[in-house]
Amino acid sequence: MRPLSARSVVLSLLLGAHPPELPVSALVDAAELFEISESTLRVALTRMVANGDLERTEGSYRLSERLLERQRRQDVALDPAGAWDGTWEMVVVTSAGRSAADRAGLRTQLTDLRLAELREGVWLRPANLARSLPEWPDGLVSTFSSTPAADPRALAGQLWDLDGWNLTGRHLLDDIAAARSAAQRLAVAAAVVRHLREDPAPPAELLPAGWVADDLRISYAAYQRELIEQGMTLVISSTQANA
Repeated sequence: MRPLSARSVVLSLLLGAHPPELPVSALVDAAELFEISESTLRVALTRMVANGDLERTEGSYRLSERLLERQRRQDVALDPAGAWDGTWEMVVVTSAGRSAADRAGLRTQLTDLRLAELREGVWLRPANLARSLPEWPDGLVSTFSSTPAADPRALAGQLWDLDGWNLTGRHLLDDIAAARSAAQRLAVAAAVVRHLREDPAPPAELLPAGWVADDLRISYAAYQRELIEQGMTLVISSTQANA
């Protein structure tokens, strides 16, 4: 797995921090830990502020409002599923004649909600997530609560490549065990988060045997605790050095 860029390191650190803000000195120390020079880091920080990824405060950087939403989605991805009563969410796109950009934006939104497209314009999933669907403009979509007559396990397999997702998750668990350097561990952790964001999160009743999502979440949570402890150490050491 390739090392992360300076931008990816900064985002990984801040997306995992609550609140998502770190002093410049701590980011410089962290960059050195992840084999990134101070000059490279400072160039990346300047570009990230210019691109709207970060906001500069007195002596620190924090996530922009846009990336705070990404952090929220990431946090949800780490533990999305809830109880299931057997019903499904269904969203049917009813409008026509929209621009390609509008269609692509709606597809992204529906995918982020962990809905899957059964056929063109028909999206659904088990209603087991701890979130509600947004209120779309009138005439854009219609939403329904339904109970499929077909076997729900077979339907879930039709909507998602569950075995493929699980296999990639197993490879990531192997990567976690094999990673040695701080840079390697951060790169694997970032890949785990990306994979968990794509977790379809079906209810337990529909999961194939040996589902690895919980193992990935446990491994990432352990790494996040380690990273937070390192971050706190960096902040404390940087404060003492500047005193």
